[in-house]
Amino acid sequence: MIIGYLRVSTGKQHPANQQDEIRRFAESRHLTVDRWVTEIASGQTQGKNRKLGLLLRQMKQGDTLIVTEISRLSRTLTDLMAIMGQCLHREINLYTTKEGYSFDNSINSKVLCFAFGLVAEIERNLISMRTREALALRKSNGVVLGRRKGSYTKQNRLIEHRATILRMLAQGETIAAVCRKYEVSRDTFLRFRQGDPAIQKVIARQQQKRLVQR
Repeated sequence: MIIGYLRVSTGKQHPANQQDEIRRFAESRHLTVDRWVTEIASGQTQGKNRKLGLLLRQMKQGDTLIVTEISRLSRTLTDLMAIMGQCLHREINLYTTKEGYSFDNSINSKVLCFAFGLVAEIERNLISMRTREALALRKSNGVVLGRRKGSYTKQNRLIEHRATILRMLAQGETIAAVCRKYEVSRDTFLRFRQGDPAIQKVIARQQQKRLVQR
């Protein structure tokens, strides 16, 4: 089976030009496109998470996939290598009309794929190196890396339920009761209290009331 794959980034773009170009390419090689697959997706999205991933899983040995240019498959080199590797492993022929790339079971295709793989590995190493350098620079400038001590997500939980917590405290509920209800530590609650004057006032009134009762 011969499949023409068309990808556009937005619904406002039209794949007609891609289709015409693939059709002309197929005719020049005396091929007939049996199926057209059109997808609206960003090229940054991994192929396996797009319609392309399902398409490749459905294709069989000897099938042919035609695209206008290699970037229609993916705009990231590492993902592109994964797609090309899958095609080679399953013996799916892959052609691009603009660049003239041919990925099949020939030795030239394997050499070309090796070259792409080498560039992809260099890209991964450069990204890793840049990330390490950026983190080291931030650390040297005094920036604390990683998630803040304690659970910021749990503190957000308290912020989201602020009105209920105020009502509980006003009705005489203890800090321990609030912590149990929202499954947070007392330290997390104390950090939450420090940033909320209204909570501080309610707790202060509670404490004054307890002192009077004693």
